[in-house]
Amino acid sequence: MEAHSAAANLPTAEETAWFSARLLHWYEHHGRKDLPWQQHPSPYHVWVSEIMLQQTQVNTVIPYYERFIARFPGPDALAAAPLDEVLRHWAGLGYYARARNLHKAALLIRDRHGGCLPLEQQALEALPGIGRSTAAAILALAAGRRAAILDGNVKRVLARYHAVPGWPGQAEVNRRLWALAERHTPARGIAAYTQAIMDLGAMVCTRSRPVCDACPVAARCRARATDAVHRYPHPRPRRTLPLRHTTVLILQNDRHEILLERRPPSGIWGGLWSLPEYAAPGTASGDEGDIAAWCREILGCEVEIQGMRPPMRHTFTHFHLDIRPLQARVLRCVSSVMEAERRVWYNARQIQRQALAAPIRRLLQSLFTIHERF
Repeated sequence: MEAHSAAANLPTAEETAWFSARLLHWYEHHGRKDLPWQQHPSPYHVWVSEIMLQQTQVNTVIPYYERFIARFPGPDALAAAPLDEVLRHWAGLGYYARARNLHKAALLIRDRHGGCLPLEQQALEALPGIGRSTAAAILALAAGRRAAILDGNVKRVLARYHAVPGWPGQAEVNRRLWALAERHTPARGIAAYTQAIMDLGAMVCTRSRPVCDACPVAARCRARATDAVHRYPHPRPRRTLPLRHTTVLILQNDRHEILLERRPPSGIWGGLWSLPEYAAPGTASGDEGDIAAWCREILGCEVEIQGMRPPMRHTFTHFHLDIRPLQARVLRCVSSVMEAERRVWYNARQIQRQALAAPIRRLLQSLFTIHERF
């Protein structure tokens, strides 16, 4: 079924007034008002919370947000901190580009905006990691400015209420939803309305078990009227995720320290610390002799291979990654290849202090549990 054009069949002024009035009344009695970032809704607090909430549940975000704000209470503190510390406070939330962009944006806020987030849509969108909806959320929630948001929850509410066909990731469907979001956003009560429509999607108009009987706008919901709520929004076309393989090396010296390597700033786990990856041309595996030779040539270390540990799988948005952990003892380093910015020897008992990729952290923790001396 073709998506409607963005400008077609927009709701009337009467309908948008009814929609916002019903939503605000529901929010007054049932909406969330005790979330940590709502207690001091400064532009900075809203910004950090909105970035953390991207593709992450509220209950997961809350403890991370509280620790993050306690350590980085404002843009200047965030800008002054080393990226490694920012990533360490983010470790476990995933999608680490969000943390790198927060840090980059904080530097720009300090250097170009006097340490304060700009309160103009265009200026906000010019900062790394801030798109149209996030900028609007900052303006609406922190400054009471009329600005329409369109996060995942809002897309679901509007797609069902207006029975918008098509997957929201398609350009024409996305334009249609933005037009509806703009049309429905009222002139007054912006902060409450913005929080209300997000809460409605998160608490009532949920993805798998919507509670239509509790919905304040159910009487005019087109999807409900045709008993088709679960058809909207249309899902992403199904696809099979490709599978990739890698071998990571658990290299331990005679002081029971583990060799860690900083990941490149872009790509998976960008900027985090991880285990060295065996990277022979055209393969992710290799026999023990190949791996020992690679360690000698690339890492400058003579090693004794001790064996392969059980593989583990980590799933990213676009692919599965099968990780083969190989354990080895470092006999000696034949050359000095230690670069403080790239490689460090680290005591496994202190892994909580390092900004480690989540599956690597779990791997090291499991090894420490099994081998007390590790």
